[in-house]
Amino acid sequence: MPKESLATADYYLSEANVAKHVLPFYNLKEASIEQIKLKNTDKQRAVYKVDHNKNTYCLKKVYYTEPDLLFVYSAMEWLYRNGINVPRFLPTINKSRYVNYNDMLFVLTPWVEGEKCDYDNIDNIVETSKYLAKMHHCAKNFIPIPGSKIKKGYDDLYISINKHFQKLLICSNAAYLHKDKFSKIFLNSFDKNIELAKFALEVASTINKDNLTTSLCHGDYVNKNIIFDNLGQIWVIDFDKCSYDYIAHDISYYLRRLLKRDNTKWDAEIAINCIKNYSSINNLTIDDIKYILVYLSFPQKFWRISKDYYNNIKKCNKNSFCNLLEKTVQKTEYQMNFIDELSNYLKKYYSINF
Repeated sequence: MPKESLATADYYLSEANVAKHVLPFYNLKEASIEQIKLKNTDKQRAVYKVDHNKNTYCLKKVYYTEPDLLFVYSAMEWLYRNGINVPRFLPTINKSRYVNYNDMLFVLTPWVEGEKCDYDNIDNIVETSKYLAKMHHCAKNFIPIPGSKIKKGYDDLYISINKHFQKLLICSNAAYLHKDKFSKIFLNSFDKNIELAKFALEVASTINKDNLTTSLCHGDYVNKNIIFDNLGQIWVIDFDKCSYDYIAHDISYYLRRLLKRDNTKWDAEIAINCIKNYSSINNLTIDDIKYILVYLSFPQKFWRISKDYYNNIKKCNKNSFCNLLEKTVQKTEYQMNFIDELSNYLKKYYSINF
């Protein structure tokens, strides 16, 4: 973003300016306000903590349009009315659910106090797996209010995996051409990673999209957006990326973020536990299961780092990329063992042949 735009954003989104022009619409003129987050990117957003009369609120400047906002509002209201703990949009003095100030949209919700989901706590993992299933189950028939922009995912997994697979082959050609340090690390681990990619592609080719379960999905169901309050109840926040999608995508995204960590690196027992607990609330089809396996099989980080390196080889920090790749390939063996264990479990309990 240009310096002039940054300065303008800093002014309009300053605590003083927001307090003066936005908070009065919520009858919070005397409130204290603290800016928690400011991102001046193409998707500009800001988050503020607002305190007033012993009540704490979250004020958020969103980065999307009014029709997008109406979809997000609809989603959160639907979930709230179906027993899911989400922070509801609070009304303005004009009974609106947002404030439009200088072509920027702001929403206010209660501040959710608690601790984010602890990926090192198996009880947290079990409960959040079940809660995701509960969300999907109650949102299958979700209908947004008029004026909403309908947000849909439904990306074709086979097309995506095939595109990434082809890019890995292009990267291998580049590695043989450049023969630098990064390329040597890449080629030393290429066979194992391309094996994972081939397996993902083969299973993806057998998925029947008509048998994939759909629902309203969160889109970013990760620990920072899953809060355990003081009573141990789960709250789900930040629905900016919610859309109609395959539930398997939501599940897979949650699992990959959990499993790629050092403390839980590709632990098949954890993944199987999550799938079991999810399925106890919301049934999964054979094709849902295949989708999850494909998503977790593909060497995503190996692909992304290699792609970015060879696309920017003339201007990137090569040492940094080498370090990133070295850390990534150290986990390749764990991922391969994980896929073997998970595949064997799925063959046994879901009668799937790979």
